[in-house]
Amino acid sequence: MKRNMKKVIITVVGKDTVGIIAKVCTYLAQNQINILDISQTIVGGYFNMMMVTDPSACPRETGEIADELDAMGQEMGLSIRVMGEDIFNAMHRI
Repeated sequence: MKRNMKKVIITVVGKDTVGIIAKVCTYLAQNQINILDISQTIVGGYFNMMMVTDPSACPRETGEIADELDAMGQEMGLSIRVMGEDIFNAMHRI
């Protein structure tokens, strides 16, 4: 029986530099986190990416992943945020 998939939303925002997508996606692949949907734009030199992911194959806790991505973002001068789909939806409800 297939269990319900808990999606996780990852957002990346900051000044555009070479390798942002590569570094974030490499980290996700190394942790068996599948990208279900991805959108990215660059406006006025600022990078904005949102990913819908499936972490169900990842053996690690979401909080640990969030902390590591936050640290990676700080090193790159970016804001990287990780949140469950239910929290994301609640935050953006009209």
